[in-house]
Amino acid sequence: MAGVSSWIVIGLSAMSLGSASAPMAQPKPVQLAQTYGPVSTVPYGQPAFQQPVSSAWDTYKRRLAILAGQQGVRATTIQAYVPNLQINQRVIELERTEPVARSSGGVVGTLAPYLRSHVTPSLIQRGQSNYYDHYQALKSLELRFGVDPAVLMAIWGHETSYGTVTGSTDLLQALASLGYYGRRREFFEGEFIAALKLIDQGVPRWRLKGSWAGATGYPQFMPSVALRLRADGDGDGYADIWANELDGLASIAQYLRDAGWKPNVAWGVPVRTPANLNRAAIVNRLNAQRCPQVYRRHSRWLTMREWRSLGVTPTGRSLPDSEMASLIEPDGPDARAFLMTTNYRAILDYNCSNFYAISVGVLADAIARR
Repeated sequence: MAGVSSWIVIGLSAMSLGSASAPMAQPKPVQLAQTYGPVSTVPYGQPAFQQPVSSAWDTYKRRLAILAGQQGVRATTIQAYVPNLQINQRVIELERTEPVARSSGGVVGTLAPYLRSHVTPSLIQRGQSNYYDHYQALKSLELRFGVDPAVLMAIWGHETSYGTVTGSTDLLQALASLGYYGRRREFFEGEFIAALKLIDQGVPRWRLKGSWAGATGYPQFMPSVALRLRADGDGDGYADIWANELDGLASIAQYLRDAGWKPNVAWGVPVRTPANLNRAAIVNRLNAQRCPQVYRRHSRWLTMREWRSLGVTPTGRSLPDSEMASLIEPDGPDARAFLMTTNYRAILDYNCSNFYAISVGVLADAIARR
């Protein structure tokens, strides 16, 4: 940490950080002062922090500064943007209530209302218009990344309504506040440091705006994903996911390719299931490490030929006989059903929700008029 000012290093003993990799306890917010030590005894130093440390929030900002310095963020960046951070109480409240909002006692709801609100005539029409406007560039991206351009357009439409709603929350304030709150402290601290690294790479501080939970730009990437996967889509040598539509679309394509997208394969197809389908015989017995409740709704993998032998038949376009697919019946037996390929799993990697992934596929098909 050579060159990092005393404002960053003075709190080491008081915060008991240890090494950069040492895990930190996950206290409730009211316990922060006790966790970091008596804040009144923490000294202060450089002109960047002109008042005595007088709260757990001040002490926590010192923790963020130390972690950032340990992970290679420039001292000038830390000094410029960490000391004056303010708590965003709104994002803390949203994080506090999010688990409750997501819980529905095991009742997921039905797909049709979700599709009505996420595959609207407006999204379809504007998606088709954007598809036409960017047609040559989208085809170039398809050659480069192998990803279906209509899926890129659908994700862009879902995430930001084609760039019109990208979020106005200050990312550094939000991520620091969410780390301070502590429910997912390690995650949000990592994203906060990633946001500082974006500044180190030349992203203007004012560009770092987004959702309350830290997603930013046209693709709504978390800062760590933006660091890793943002891509130049127009060949100017810079990947600007905040103002350049082609860079945003290229970044979505790079994300999906990184998640395992298979070229020239549909995300899935709607199917009809027979009345005598033995669902017990196709239950998936594997437990997914990520999003287990989402993957629990998928059947085991069979080839398209095997699905046809069971009487599961596409209602429109089909898949090659040898293609592996998994059945999902989002509303239960004898309702709407889909056979999904591995590309569906790539969409789930973007947002781990079956309704989200299905709606992306349905919107993509509508945009491309499949």
